[in-house]
Amino acid sequence: MKLQTRNRAVIKTLRGLLAGLCLAALVTAHAGDFTVKDLQGSTHRLADYRGKWVLVNFWGTWCSPCLSELPELSSLHDAHQDIVVIGVAMQSGSSAKVADFVAAHRITYPIVMGTYAIADQIGNAAGQTEGLEVLPTSLLFGPNGELVYEQAGKVARKTIEKFMKGKTSN
Repeated sequence: MKLQTRNRAVIKTLRGLLAGLCLAALVTAHAGDFTVKDLQGSTHRLADYRGKWVLVNFWGTWCSPCLSELPELSSLHDAHQDIVVIGVAMQSGSSAKVADFVAAHRITYPIVMGTYAIADQIGNAAGQTEGLEVLPTSLLFGPNGELVYEQAGKVARKTIEKFMKGKTSN
């Protein structure tokens, strides 16, 4: 009787472990993606941009290095059909304030209202374990959806283009 009870306990434990492994495999299969909504309500998923480069730029309306790179990012976004720039406005006030700011600065790429949950979601897609510490910060995802470049601090259009050219000519 004791042996039968022990076998049932072992089987129950093994079933729990197997279920946990299946769940872990399912979570891993979906890791590496993010979903965000921009100020216009459009949804942007990293998976939807397979075959394109995706540059996610965390910035703030109050951040002077962020402000100086905005024209560079708009220019990059406008000049290339194979790159999507997504701006994530962190700690920048209401969505109305950010929308006014975007219009005044003629930002041509989608802007998302940033939260720490969104930063964590995008960071997890990038394989980061630590939180966002510096603004601006840019994450460049390659055409296959993997993080290929990260820049804490101001980024220039020329830097991104040079990096992309180096990766596509290999």
